Amino acid sequence: MKKLIPFLLLSALFSCNNQAQTNPKLEAIKNATPVEIPLENGKAKAYFASGCFWCVEAIYESVKGVDEVINGYAGGFTDNPTYEKSNTGKTGHAEAVEVIYNPKVVSYETLVDVYFASQNPTQVNGQGPDRGSQYRSIIFYQNDSQKQIIETKKASLAKKLNAKIAAEVYPFIKFWIGEDYHQNYEKLHPENPYIQNVSIPRLKKFQSKMPKVLKQKH
Repeated sequence: MKKLIPFLLLSALFSCNNQAQTNPKLEAIKNATPVEIPLENGKAKAYFASGCFWCVEAIYESVKGVDEVINGYAGGFTDNPTYEKSNTGKTGHAEAVEVIYNPKVVSYETLVDVYFASQNPTQVNGQGPDRGSQYRSIIFYQNDSQKQIIETKKASLAKKLNAKIAAEVYPFIKFWIGEDYHQNYEKLHPENPYIQNVSIPRLKKFQSKMPKVLKQKH
């Protein structure tokens, strides 16, 4: 991804360090007890990783019932991750989003459907041209009910596609908010070559699959 096209092209040619996926610290995180985020002013939070967070942010912000999406990092074992550090693939973190939503308008089940419909579900360690463990797909659950929803939908999709689904299922532990310049990126930088060539096409492809969940345009 992202700042410069040469970097984007380089990421498409060379996979980043995947050491984090076999790190014992990461295995411990996968087996940890999830942290459940309580409702605040009637709003819930959900956490997803699916390649470039610029792309995922724009996708979830197009869904009715979603109030805000924040870009950041989750799933790793390093405190205070930064974009530069996570890009090495050595922090264990993936680029992730925090989705703040109204559960009376959009269900957690629908958010999971959006997740799978908005990516290549069989691509391991990345989406599109973004490659490396920092771009891997992860769904974070906060309780057993969410875990069951995720596992059921993942198994159903695997059967439908007759393929292994790449998304990992992690307990939610902590979300680290990303740098200010990463927030609302697609809206603020619509002419950016990455946004034009990767993010917007991915958004439009998702919107064509699930038009009924989209916010009405005014």
